[in-house]
Amino acid sequence: MESVQNIKQRFEIIGNDPKLNRAIEKAIQVAPTDISVLVVGESGVGKESIPRIIHSLSHRKHGKYIAVNCGAIPEGTIDSELFGHEKGAFTGATNTREGYFEVADGGTIFLDEVGELPLTTQVRLLRVLENGEFIKVGSSQVQKTNVRIVAATNVNMFDAIEKGKFREDLYYRLSTVDITLPPLRDRKDDIHLLFRKFAADFAHKYKMPPIKLSDDAIQFLQRYRWSGNIRQLRNVAEQISVLETNRDISLATLQSYLPLEGSTLPSVIGGKKSDSDFATERDILYKVLFDMKSDLNDLKKLTLELMKNGAKVQDINPSLIQKVYGSKDNESEIVFETQPHINVIPTPNQSQQEEFDDEDDANYLMAETVDEEETLRLEAKELELIKKALERNKGKRKAAADELGISERTLYRKIKQFDL
Repeated sequence: MESVQNIKQRFEIIGNDPKLNRAIEKAIQVAPTDISVLVVGESGVGKESIPRIIHSLSHRKHGKYIAVNCGAIPEGTIDSELFGHEKGAFTGATNTREGYFEVADGGTIFLDEVGELPLTTQVRLLRVLENGEFIKVGSSQVQKTNVRIVAATNVNMFDAIEKGKFREDLYYRLSTVDITLPPLRDRKDDIHLLFRKFAADFAHKYKMPPIKLSDDAIQFLQRYRWSGNIRQLRNVAEQISVLETNRDISLATLQSYLPLEGSTLPSVIGGKKSDSDFATERDILYKVLFDMKSDLNDLKKLTLELMKNGAKVQDINPSLIQKVYGSKDNESEIVFETQPHINVIPTPNQSQQEEFDDEDDANYLMAETVDEEETLRLEAKELELIKKALERNKGKRKAAADELGISERTLYRKIKQFDL
């Protein structure tokens, strides 16, 4: 069995972090078997190295090794890519095609981003894992394959299972052995080693002297979060190597190539809102409901005064009119065309009084009734007045609002309310 150090040199893996060493040890131990392996880690931590180690140390090392990025293949074609298709199986299938599981028979398939697989494809993959069988798209013939599957993901598989995006039975078939790679921020002592390796590689590639960091720049490099992990570190090393003419890199220069920590867009952790978010939304909803209740009470008061007086609107209660209809400069009077006679209904008895929730509702019993053909409800009068004003002004809202003595904004709101 090869040592961890030999494997690092062979596959150019830089670092001495204990978690990294443990991941490599597990890969070496499971390689001689046909056990399915699931590699877990954030994007950019180098998960693709583990399946290459496993394949090279297994009895399948002379067979084919195929790496498939499941997240990069469209959902409509991924079954064809993995399992193949028959001629005429779908539009554009002009020839019979072999899928990866047929081509890699006797070898290893690395399924990167396996959490992105559609549920229908997951069912097919589960059958391959259980009995080595698959069926091409458009075919009814069962075929056999003998492949070793190593999968990788950067998503929380238990969350995906809970949300119904990944099959639980498939997860347990894939994760016979879990190998977890640590994020770069947890390998602080390895960060500068990796940066120096990348700087030397790019100096050789672009035929220029290697860059060198100052002491304070090294300390900043090790404290930085590196959300993109090794991929981000390599990208920064390449940018600096190409763009900087001064090969001695100061802290200020290094910082200019890195986004400020915390400057990225906020995300909802776990897809759930915090308690403070719910509290804020609840407070806003309560305020809207209280405002609506207040407006309704004001409208009730105005209706009652109109019924009791039957006079010009502004003469009743100007402040209440302004509150209900909105303010407008030089408001003219809104005059009802008829002033009906009002008969006062006697004070209600106890059983009638109990039907009302508050004092304002009880006041409605003071209203009278006139001829059956005529209604004194405020909404009906409003509708009648607005229609007449719009007809007289040929549908011009501003002129109609001036005639009614209300603001154009209020008139527009009433038009929408009455669906005119």
